[in-house]
Amino acid sequence: MKRAVVIGAGFGGLALALRLQSAGIATTIVEGRDRPGGRAYVWKKEGFTFDAGPTVITDPDCLAQLWRLSGHDMADDVTLLPVMPFYRLNWPDGTSFDYSNDDVALNAEIAKLDPADVAGYQKFLAYSAEVYREGYVELGHVPFLDFKSMLKAAPAMVQNQAWRSVYSMVASFVRNEKLRQALSFHTLLVGGNPFSTSAIYALIHKLEKDGGVWFARGGTNALVNAMVTHFERLGGTLHLGDPVTAIETVGDRATGVTTRAGLRFEADAVATNADLMHSYADLLAGHPRGGRRGDALARKRWSPSLFLVHFGIEGTWPGIPHHMILFGPRYRELLTDIYDHGVLAEDFSLYLHHPTVTDPDLAPPGHSTFYALAPVPHLGKLPVDWSQVGPIMEERILAEIERRLIPDIKSRIKVKFSYAPPDFAHDLNAHLGSAFSLEPLLTQSAYFRAHNRDDVISNLYVVGAGTHPGAGIPGVVGSARATATLMLEDFA
Repeated sequence: MKRAVVIGAGFGGLALALRLQSAGIATTIVEGRDRPGGRAYVWKKEGFTFDAGPTVITDPDCLAQLWRLSGHDMADDVTLLPVMPFYRLNWPDGTSFDYSNDDVALNAEIAKLDPADVAGYQKFLAYSAEVYREGYVELGHVPFLDFKSMLKAAPAMVQNQAWRSVYSMVASFVRNEKLRQALSFHTLLVGGNPFSTSAIYALIHKLEKDGGVWFARGGTNALVNAMVTHFERLGGTLHLGDPVTAIETVGDRATGVTTRAGLRFEADAVATNADLMHSYADLLAGHPRGGRRGDALARKRWSPSLFLVHFGIEGTWPGIPHHMILFGPRYRELLTDIYDHGVLAEDFSLYLHHPTVTDPDLAPPGHSTFYALAPVPHLGKLPVDWSQVGPIMEERILAEIERRLIPDIKSRIKVKFSYAPPDFAHDLNAHLGSAFSLEPLLTQSAYFRAHNRDDVISNLYVVGAGTHPGAGIPGVVGSARATATLMLEDFA
């Protein structure tokens, strides 16, 4: 039996391992942390369950496929609950916009902003459907290993004006500024600036419209645990709490991995779901490929980091939906500060996650679980002392939520903690504390992103946010499909 080792038990690593194990490849996942999940980690404190993120589940069928490969049903291991509205968007002037795939309700929301934009939205939807078909259905799970593969995709990219930004494309269809923000903010969920991310990423709108937005009962990590349950049911091995320290090679072939505890896992192929820079510069430090690739990666643009405040409070809040975006007074200017200037501005926009409105069991009776997330520059652009800055940022975020949503929030808090860019760097080996790996620019997409199979070490593979197609649960699960296809072809 062929053997494979997967480094990292994030969504990408788990999805890849499930595909390999389902195909009869003896697969071992080696995870450095005490729990699986990667960025989808979980904390349990004083009866509250706090997901680290991600918390927006779209295209649930891409996950269900992982069970169907072996004739099983995902519903036997985890329950996905629908979230409606998908998001409530709120601006400082009090305007709210409920975003969903209910056509009647959504058109009414658009008409409240500008009746003339209802027709423009339909044109945007048609565009989103086209790039969804080309960019996700056709190419989202296809590896781009050479420039020839990029040239094959070029006509569709030209036809869909992939060189334009998502915001630019949205603005060509609708004129209301708030609606432009409502239809372009999605790229932030995969680490991209709407003003520089390729218009191809407008496919996210169609992805959500067709598949809905979901949440796992028990939290996102319950979905992770379901994947682990199924992986082990199929005979796979999960090794926790022992980080990989080196990918071992002989010539230009990977032979296995070694861990901090001194264990060695031999394999016919190695796949890494770890941070790209860490995988090459650190884990492959003993091979010339590691240093060269690390130097090249250092010259690329990395997505921003995040600052999160997790808090459990007394009371229940049925009027606050599961997902909420609290826009600040600036949109383009704030994103320029974060992505280009490396400025921690006085204003901010927040994503507010309120899972107990969907699953009350994530908090003690009569209580609620929340987190508030603010995009911030990564450590390379903003090398500040977060032990000093973090408490100030936390106080300002809670004050904003108090002002706009929960007037007496501070007196209700039972437990709270924050998670800052250095935590991404420490816990996840994330380069510069980046929350989403490489920034999803056109010049860092498809062939220009890390390849699903390394160009030099022929049995070393990459899965996760840093490779094609990119970040987000559908993205990393799609990368697992692309990488598994290559690995199984090479095993044959």
